[in-house]
Amino acid sequence: MLYNFRMDNYELAETFDRIADLMEIKGEVVYKFLAYRRAAENLRSLAESAQAMREQNRLQEIPGVGKAIAEKITELLDTGKLEFLERLEQEVPPTLRDLLQVPDLGPKKAALFWKQAGITTLGELEAAAQGGQLRGLPGMGEKSETRILEGIQAVKRRSTRMLLSTARGVANRWLAWLREQPGVERAEAAGSLRRWKATIGDIDLVAACTRPAEVMAAFAAAPGILRVVGQGENKCSVELPDGIRMQLWLQPPERFGSLLQFVSGSKDHNVRLRELAQRKGLSLSERGFIEESTGREILCAREEEVYATLGLPYIVPELREDRGEIQAAQAGRLPRLIEIADITADLHSHSDWSDGANTILQMAEAARAQGRKALAITDHTGSLGIANGLTVERLRAQRKAIDEAQAVLGDSIRLLQGAEVEIHADGGMDYPDEVLAELDIVIASLHVSLRQPREVITPRLLGVMRNPHVDIIGHLSGRLLPNREGADLDMDIVLSAARETGVALEINANPTRLDLDEVYARRAGEMGILMSINTDAHDKTWFEQAEYGVSVARRAWLSPENIITAWSPEKLLGWLAERNERAKK
Repeated sequence: MLYNFRMDNYELAETFDRIADLMEIKGEVVYKFLAYRRAAENLRSLAESAQAMREQNRLQEIPGVGKAIAEKITELLDTGKLEFLERLEQEVPPTLRDLLQVPDLGPKKAALFWKQAGITTLGELEAAAQGGQLRGLPGMGEKSETRILEGIQAVKRRSTRMLLSTARGVANRWLAWLREQPGVERAEAAGSLRRWKATIGDIDLVAACTRPAEVMAAFAAAPGILRVVGQGENKCSVELPDGIRMQLWLQPPERFGSLLQFVSGSKDHNVRLRELAQRKGLSLSERGFIEESTGREILCAREEEVYATLGLPYIVPELREDRGEIQAAQAGRLPRLIEIADITADLHSHSDWSDGANTILQMAEAARAQGRKALAITDHTGSLGIANGLTVERLRAQRKAIDEAQAVLGDSIRLLQGAEVEIHADGGMDYPDEVLAELDIVIASLHVSLRQPREVITPRLLGVMRNPHVDIIGHLSGRLLPNREGADLDMDIVLSAARETGVALEINANPTRLDLDEVYARRAGEMGILMSINTDAHDKTWFEQAEYGVSVARRAWLSPENIITAWSPEKLLGWLAERNERAKK
């Protein structure tokens, strides 16, 4: 097979975001840079590769991509560069984009500092603010300089995104505080956190409150708040000591449903809702609906009432990304999404035979307590020395330990012996086929040489996927959130191979992985590829993290039928038996 490796969707999206930022700093008219932003957003959420669509002459089917942007995508795919961007970067210093990281510093301010003070880098901005050189510029004063310096320090303290699990922990602590405040009848997390995005920027909290002034004052003065960034009657924005930004929104209980929906977003989903409202002669905001012809208010105490007013069934937060959910709701085609209660098995876990913290029996008891009916012990294999990987001799000895644990557990949970087999840099695996054939289940995973070029790492993975003894590919890309990118795989080819071989793809529930991501998980589901939600537990407490894997599957529109770890133990064991029989032929 010949491979034609090009820029992926995320690289294309980043290029267009770069263009939009520089154009806005330059002072271009709004519609021009907004066109590039919309194209970038849609490329990121596209489940099909732009390269494949280009080959089929379908680039203009991507929302927001017209002839001009399609031509730029083609140039990037063909050459890896864009003449338009190169000319733009000669006109506008690319380092000005770094200034946009500073809270409340937008493109207009960046342009002001550049054009009137010659500032082009974050370091130059900090030096100028420290030296009092900004206060003479239009709209700037001593307080403005102080805010900029505080913002630069915030940038230094924080990474751009935090793990979903980190954000949930912070939000839950503040929600507990909020729910104790006088006048607060209900408090919830909103924003991207409520939509279960893999990484989170700022944290949004909303509350139904009858005493907003008191709650706002208490929030702004609460221990643990580093500084108040902005405060109004119904919204307060603060910064925490570790640089995390958090917003609190308040409305009376009778308006809480519209507030929760509005702040939960996403922005694009809400734009579609407002368009529906306008067609019904209504305007929609966080305060509720207004009938434009009469000025009459329609209040929504519950989120469901917002959707009902628009003639829609309730759309769960995980789907609210403007990826067809509104059209599906209108047509009565919203999927029955998988839930945590559907998960019956975990097929990727580690015991103290390799790098796990607990015995096989302890892991099984913990999995059983989480409602699992089947558990695969899949310790690392020999070449991953850092993980105390099992030699063939130790692997065979482990079978006896698993049988002994099964005898203690009875039929309360079914134990399987598997292995997480290391994929070598040359595409080989730790165990020969005759050893793999002895196992109940085989997971193959990439851990090393993840930075191999696409034309090397893709065939490396494909060879393993075509091994008839391999049942699941673990954490496909090998990414570690929020900072380590995954392997540069050609996902079109990988997904086609998964469909061809019948191998299942893992949705790894560890919050530092969440790999397979939602975009490719959705596409895999549409292609009929099976997936397996696993915790990759190295400690008995990790089984509780299954909800993070479920959140990825829900954002990917997946139902229980797509997920082998949501099947009955009998169906799962039957699937494995069929694969083992085929492997013998």
